[in-house]
Amino acid sequence: MTDQRQQIHSACMETLDKFMAALNAYDAAAMDATMHFPHLRFAGGKMKIYETAGSNPMDLFNKLRLEDNWKYSRWEQRELIQFNENKAHYALSYTRYRADGSVIGVYESLYIMTRADGDWRIQARSSFGP
Repeated sequence: MTDQRQQIHSACMETLDKFMAALNAYDAAAMDATMHFPHLRFAGGKMKIYETAGSNPMDLFNKLRLEDNWKYSRWEQRELIQFNENKAHYALSYTRYRADGSVIGVYESLYIMTRADGDWRIQARSSFGP
């Protein structure tokens, strides 16, 4: 891995780790801290744009908790597939788990990470999960 690729990959992986920790802590402000805005999410056949921090709706997680007994999620795969000095594309997969540790589902995604003001954050997400 080239030095540039390794530096970008390390910075993006740190952001992705923080995102997952915030998600599992149900911490919207910490999730916002891992995203650049406007932020795009394409899932369930619908595209949503979160214009500013604080506009990331947590209703999906309430629904997952009530309908599926969702407790936490975990990255399964995170592969840097394309990059330049200010943008990186990641092919990802994650698993959602119930409180008893059983699997709700495994979902593939594409995340676009961008660097602005020196910070690598998630700019857009496209997921096959709900």
